[in-house]
Amino acid sequence: MKLYHRLVGDTGPAILILHGVFGSSDNWLTVSKTIAAQGYRVFMLDQRNHGQSPHSDDFSYLHMADDLREFITDHAIQQPIIIGHSMGGKTVMQYAMLYPGTFQKLVVVDIAPKFYPVHHAELIRGLKAIDLMGITSRNDADAVLSQYEPSLPVRQFLLKNLYRNQQGQFDWRLNLPVIERELHGIGEELTNPRIVEEPTLFIRGRKSPYILDEDIPAIRRIFPNVAVETIEDAGHWVQAEKPDEFVDVLMNFLTAKTQS
Repeated sequence: MKLYHRLVGDTGPAILILHGVFGSSDNWLTVSKTIAAQGYRVFMLDQRNHGQSPHSDDFSYLHMADDLREFITDHAIQQPIIIGHSMGGKTVMQYAMLYPGTFQKLVVVDIAPKFYPVHHAELIRGLKAIDLMGITSRNDADAVLSQYEPSLPVRQFLLKNLYRNQQGQFDWRLNLPVIERELHGIGEELTNPRIVEEPTLFIRGRKSPYILDEDIPAIRRIFPNVAVETIEDAGHWVQAEKPDEFVDVLMNFLTAKTQS
């Protein structure tokens, strides 16, 4: 599948960034500009069924890892650094397991390779409750969604997926039916694991429940050349909540000499 992407930075090593479920490349634009200013070309990808990338009934980490491989091949990118947050983190882990030697370093943001129970069902119900033909503004959509999600920042994040199509009607960039069908699969434990020898960084938020201390031994078994960094006062959206600290931790990892 040919994925939509945004690019910031003209020269330097290539960094590829994959967003989480319900997200898009737009979520990473501000942080990516800061990273690019350090001398990198930063590609932000929309994963399938998200953003401006195509929709498909096929939606699994194997498919998304293959999409990433196709993107790297099509753009003739040599040894990129690959970064993924949440669902995107599982995609880049799956990619690393399937395609050894095709990337330089791996960065996983606030997700482990383990199974997670379904926990987005209420958000899906809220999005489906919005009558796209009946609303006349984003405020109308927010009023409906607020009955399902109390957090304004979360609602604003979700409603970034709302746009006006060529007919001037509101529509979703998300492929909601497929995402709803595959919610269990989004939380699944990764398959076909190999030992990933490439340098790897896991970044977690101290306030996030996604990577617990007890998850770290299992992470080290699959990623023996790993560093785990914790950003204080950050939840699951580490890069949005603490962007300066996130970039500092990332740059320290990217500029460190690779151990032989």
